[in-house]
Amino acid sequence: MTLLVVWIALWLGPGQVGMALAAEVAEVEKLFRRGKYAEVIELATPEAAAEKREEEWPRLLVDALTIVGRYADAATTASNAVTRHPRSVRLRWLASEAFRRTGDRPTADGLVEEIRRMVSAGSGFARDAAGIVAVGKVALASGSDPKDVLTRIFQIAEKSDPKLRDTYQARGDLALEKSDFDLAARAFSAGLEQHPEDSDFLCGLAQSLLSSDRPRAMESLEAALKANPHHVPSLLTLVDHSIDAEEYRQADTLLKEVESVNPRHPEAWAYRAVLAHLRNDSEAEARARVSGLASWTNNPAVDHLIGRKLSQKYRFAEGAEHQRQALKFEPTHLPAKLQLAEDLLRLGDAEGWDLAAEVHRRDAYGTTAYNLVTLSDTMAKFATLTNAHFIVRLNQREADIFGARVLDLLERAHSRLVGKYGVTLQEPTHVEIFDSQKDFGVRTFGMPDNPGYLGVCFGRVITANSPAANKGMPVNWEAVLWHEFCHVVTLQLTANRMPRWLSEGISVYEELQENGSWGQAFTPRYRSMIVGNELTPVGKLSGAFLSPKTPFHLQFAYFEAALVIEFMVQQFSHDAVRSVLQDLRAGKDIHEAIGARMEAMPQFETHFAAFALARAQGLAPGLAWDKPKTESVPGLPIKLTEWAKKNPTNYWALQERASEFLTAKKWQEAKEPLERLTQLFPREVGPESGWARLAAVHQALGETNAEYQVLSQWLEVDDEAPQACRRLMELATAREDWPTVVRNAERYLSLNPLVSLPYQQLARAQAALLQNPAAIASLQTLLKLDPANPADVHFQLARLLVTGDVPAARRHVLQALEDAPRHREALRLLAQMPSAVKPNAER
Repeated sequence: MTLLVVWIALWLGPGQVGMALAAEVAEVEKLFRRGKYAEVIELATPEAAAEKREEEWPRLLVDALTIVGRYADAATTASNAVTRHPRSVRLRWLASEAFRRTGDRPTADGLVEEIRRMVSAGSGFARDAAGIVAVGKVALASGSDPKDVLTRIFQIAEKSDPKLRDTYQARGDLALEKSDFDLAARAFSAGLEQHPEDSDFLCGLAQSLLSSDRPRAMESLEAALKANPHHVPSLLTLVDHSIDAEEYRQADTLLKEVESVNPRHPEAWAYRAVLAHLRNDSEAEARARVSGLASWTNNPAVDHLIGRKLSQKYRFAEGAEHQRQALKFEPTHLPAKLQLAEDLLRLGDAEGWDLAAEVHRRDAYGTTAYNLVTLSDTMAKFATLTNAHFIVRLNQREADIFGARVLDLLERAHSRLVGKYGVTLQEPTHVEIFDSQKDFGVRTFGMPDNPGYLGVCFGRVITANSPAANKGMPVNWEAVLWHEFCHVVTLQLTANRMPRWLSEGISVYEELQENGSWGQAFTPRYRSMIVGNELTPVGKLSGAFLSPKTPFHLQFAYFEAALVIEFMVQQFSHDAVRSVLQDLRAGKDIHEAIGARMEAMPQFETHFAAFALARAQGLAPGLAWDKPKTESVPGLPIKLTEWAKKNPTNYWALQERASEFLTAKKWQEAKEPLERLTQLFPREVGPESGWARLAAVHQALGETNAEYQVLSQWLEVDDEAPQACRRLMELATAREDWPTVVRNAERYLSLNPLVSLPYQQLARAQAALLQNPAAIASLQTLLKLDPANPADVHFQLARLLVTGDVPAARRHVLQALEDAPRHREALRLLAQMPSAVKPNAER
């Protein structure tokens, strides 16, 4: 006994010594949870070596030695503890993990086999809750169904001892490993109810929230490090986040903190290798990898982590090689096999589907593999469309309806962008379009719940939602595909070595170059943010995509990135932008490339901020933008109407006056403020723009000529206004202004090619313009959409075909009569056809 224990025994008496011992362990446990690892090792070393001491002492000592990187000492301590506590399953499992970290696989496997024999024998081991959790871990290592382990073994342990940390940690870790983030969050939250401020649980909760609620995840990590400033898992999670945000200096600083705790940590060295790769320092990368494998030379986790992070940077080929190396070390390492499957799929290699199926056969609980296998069955029914540059896969029905439009759009993007950027593409480009948002999410992210994304490019593979997946939200699918193909161009030009802000900025900028109504419009709110000094410094702009405050801030990040490209082109030329991309391919850092081709990054950021501010202040210069302020009504004065009248050129005043008149249905009065808005801010977009509301006023007043003009002007700047397209087609048809009908039908199809209306209008206009082949194609597509009056569509087709293809015309007229036997015009057309078989009029 230590002197402390002897003193407690004399003071309390032998009956209460056990309670005192527990209290003593608890105090050292508190030191451990606060990151006082050196003190824990000093206090626990003699206790762990003492005879007849409880197994918590060697457990604490092994954990502390492991955290600081003394892996061999941890293995020795654990082995000695097993000798002293031969019935402890928990210590045997702890020892097996300790020996595995030293690379001693035979000893580690032998200890696991001993546990199996003890469990099979049904006796000879301690059946406490901690032991039950250890049995569950052995069952997982032996290939048992993870769901059975969760619902049976771990659940039994939790009921046996609801306070035990091991159970919550095991449940949460298993759920994280299987990408079951909801279950992981519940497990760690339950653990925090029992152990508030526990850094392990706070970190686990953060990891489970990173993909769904990053701000809350960061708060949880902050709390974890407040409780334990030396908590290595939390520090490494922040390293991971910093690399994602391209804040590489911050990642380096955090790694130094990890190394101050454990200079031999394999994951820390793996992250070092990733950072060196991103700096194009192959020698440092190799040294870091070797250091990561120093303690355990065939540790698959090192290459798996390096490869996973490289793949997240779109270096899929390099990432796949690291997964293959991990699988050489351990062929059964499922995380590496699954990541390899995803890498190959993102490279357009169908072998990925087979690997995903293999992972699913071996692990039915893994949600990502299950999702991919299920998606594979769906995609097996997809149609495939090809040309010299593209392979497009999509639902068969959608392929029949607008597949040709997809190929035409992509081919146009190819002809415009490839030459402009001087790139030789690795062809073909694979494009996969999904009519289900969940399927798109699985193909793109491995998980179905990723709302907000319209398309993603991996360098050679594009995934996108079809219009059918964007229910209730008008989205220009042509602009989306143009945007994503621009990523193909720039990612291949740079060998995927470009910051996210630059990649997104160029794609949005090129949308606007192709069509002024595409891309991001300069809105009043964007103006307010820029004038209010809310620009993100260019060097940190990629982080704005990763952790936006709100969805709107994410949209602003896209807008700002495109504004940076506009600044680059105007101030330094498109050739300078292309040179920056070529420098990135050669391995230069973005700061270095901009400094060489444009100007040093500090000056660049200053000049861009001035450029953006000038653009914001120059938005609709005839309007005043100051908002009225009051304490009683934030943003608006009490006597708003009077204020609005006194500020006739103020944007907010004009909007308020218009709203007041529209609410009262004073259409004539509403025209004046709305007309002023459209004159002074002609590029405003959206359903609340001056254009949209002025068109509604003219329609209410029956002023069709004025409405026609307003709709025409509105649609020149706004590409996501389907109701405006519909109304303008209606007005243009009444005027027999067929070119306008064609133009707006095409606009409507760029939003939704899966409805009948635009094809009906398009066919009618094309026929009037004597564009018979185009009208025939429109009517044929219309038939595939189950129109309300198929007989009339067949008749229109027959009438167009009769002068060139009489047999086809006859088939269509007979189909018209089958649907509508008394269709007079169809009967008349059939009678006029050569060699026509006339129907029996009596029948």
